[in-house]
Amino acid sequence: MEERVTITVDAGIADVRLNRPDKMNALDPAMFAGLNAAIEKLSAMKDVRVAVLSGEGRAFCAGLDMGSMAAGGSGNDLGARSHGMANTAQNVAWGWRALPMPVIAAVHGVALGGGFQIMSGACVRIARPDVRLSIRETYWGLVPDMAGLALWRTIARDDVLRDLTYSAREFTAEQGERYGFITRLSDDPRAAAFELAREIAGRNPDAVKASKRLINLMADGDTATMLQAESDEQIKLMRSPNQIEAVRANMEKRAPVFAD
Repeated sequence: MEERVTITVDAGIADVRLNRPDKMNALDPAMFAGLNAAIEKLSAMKDVRVAVLSGEGRAFCAGLDMGSMAAGGSGNDLGARSHGMANTAQNVAWGWRALPMPVIAAVHGVALGGGFQIMSGACVRIARPDVRLSIRETYWGLVPDMAGLALWRTIARDDVLRDLTYSAREFTAEQGERYGFITRLSDDPRAAAFELAREIAGRNPDAVKASKRLINLMADGDTATMLQAESDEQIKLMRSPNQIEAVRANMEKRAPVFAD
């Protein structure tokens, strides 16, 4: 069987690709396992400063492979907290948020149901204008159960979430941008994602990871918690080797050389 999710790394950027193009990268048990394995692998890769997540073939991810699910289910125990706070299915979306490095999703074709939730785990989401999107679960008589609502609460308004969740209707990338799900549109989202990734990879990796930790606190942290976390992160960064290198490189008008 081909590897369901591939990872290649170059210059601090991980190219992470869903690799089931014949099925529009639909989620079967092997894809769930591949995504969780990829997230676990990335979490330990100290040399990765940013990851770009995309799909091979015609689509980002078409959601659950309903034929596979009907034949034997996903194999996921929804009640078990197998990945910290999350179960196995939730982790394939929430896991991108939990990674230490920023994740950029490059979205084309479709991102439906579980695919939409995987996309939502990325820090930044760049999509082709012709992408089809949907919070699809009520179409199948279910609720979004892959960490969607935990992710969307910092992305979209309450009434927008209710509209799209209750109706399961498809919407366009342009609408998704207006609603907050899509960061920006591009005719070539992978090229745009890698351009941004190179820019991020050129910043102090310690500061970028600290910034992600602080932004992740926004959903749950009260003001006192956030203010204290901001101070704690800044104290660790100030006069650290990579922070000094950032200052020197800017003063000397050269590219910085950071240590991972």
